[in-house]
Amino acid sequence: MILDSSWWIVSWTVIDVIIRVVAVIVVPRNRRPTAAMAWLLAIFFLPIPGLALFLLIGNPRLPRDRRRRQEQTNQYIHEARQYLERGSLRPNEPPWFTSLVRMNRELGAMPLTGDNGARLIRHYDESLAEMAAAIREAKHYVHVEFYILKSDDTTDDFFRALEEVRSRGIPVRVLLDHWANLSKPYHRRTLKRLDAMGAEWRFALPIQPLKGKWQRPDLRNHRKILVVDGDLAFLGSQNITDASYNLRSNVRRGLQWVDVMVRLDGPIVSSVNAVFLSDWFSEADEVPEGIDLQEMGPGSGDLDCQVVPSGPGFEVENNLRLFLGLLYAAQRRIVMVSPYFVPDEALLLAITAATKRGVHVELFVSEAGDQALVFHAQRSYYEALLRAGVRIWLYPKPYILHTKGLTIDDEVAVIGSSNMDMRSFGLNLEVSLLVRGEEFVQQMRELEAEYRELSRELTLDEWMKQPLRSTVLDNLARLTSALQ
Repeated sequence: MILDSSWWIVSWTVIDVIIRVVAVIVVPRNRRPTAAMAWLLAIFFLPIPGLALFLLIGNPRLPRDRRRRQEQTNQYIHEARQYLERGSLRPNEPPWFTSLVRMNRELGAMPLTGDNGARLIRHYDESLAEMAAAIREAKHYVHVEFYILKSDDTTDDFFRALEEVRSRGIPVRVLLDHWANLSKPYHRRTLKRLDAMGAEWRFALPIQPLKGKWQRPDLRNHRKILVVDGDLAFLGSQNITDASYNLRSNVRRGLQWVDVMVRLDGPIVSSVNAVFLSDWFSEADEVPEGIDLQEMGPGSGDLDCQVVPSGPGFEVENNLRLFLGLLYAAQRRIVMVSPYFVPDEALLLAITAATKRGVHVELFVSEAGDQALVFHAQRSYYEALLRAGVRIWLYPKPYILHTKGLTIDDEVAVIGSSNMDMRSFGLNLEVSLLVRGEEFVQQMRELEAEYRELSRELTLDEWMKQPLRSTVLDNLARLTSALQ
């Protein structure tokens, strides 16, 4: 018995040492130091559970077959650039803006296009109504791509619009994230309705091991896109679902999501459509016929726009580099709106460096949180931001400010699906829209003013009165946020 016990101890010791040694070799490779350290701590303190978790979600890369498709997709986008670069660009662009646009293109973004119209739609029901109205005007096709897509009472008119165009024989193609929709109410009803209308639909990043479809389960397609006939596009932060997401816990707490969408016309629509087509190819292994990205006239405005897709299919974090470039370029004002704000070291440094240059910096976040770990990880950065001089605005309960936007000075803005957190930078497929033009920034400023009027400012004095238990919880959550 003693021998058996000794053998077990020796075996476990050897296994434990092997796990730790291999972890030190494997984990840090091509990984941020903070993420590597968080994984190593998890594995060192809990070797078996830590190793199991690392094997499950430790690799942010797509599977080999999907990487092959992504390479083909990137090549498709590269070839499309020659006819996506259209419209007359606005004069007198700052040299840094030219460099930023070039960087985006090098990372896999679309070309900068001119002569575009862009209009913000500020309210949840209003955007659903405008998208439904646009769908009903379709003559050739409708492309729908949303992280969450649900047929419920709030979205019924949106789905009825899809049904009406399908009854006229117009193709409707739909992409929806698999895992995000699988875990939400009305999933089966939504799929049945898509089947009944005759829509072509695919899951994005499906987790279906019995069908040979598997990747890291928390890699998600977080994009929100609607394209009608290649003439009109919508993108932004809003999903196609009720503002409560139909979750009992949200309804019980009275939570309602606040979002914004942007309506686009002009050459930029072809770039948005190219993102949809690339995602469609990734899931269907085919590109629909009869889609012409070249025939695109001027829009209703003269804004310069660039679509910046990002995600684990690209070599680096395209959206993070876009944000960093803008933060370092700002001279007078930065306003950030992000429901989930968990910056990495580079982003935090860029923000605090801006305040030291005399730039006025504001951050809008929600007073309430719907995801506990992210919410507490976000709170762990408040003290550093407040001490640096960042003004933090808390959007009131029971609303979740879900808008994702960034404006600098008076001429440049970004809006889209990307949060300013590590998940959006490294794990989610996102799409961001870079816009140059005072007219659009003014729309964003009006939206920010609306948020500011509804919010209350968090001060350093108030924050320092937080109880110790909250500080401990925030810091623990901050550690888990680095597990990528």
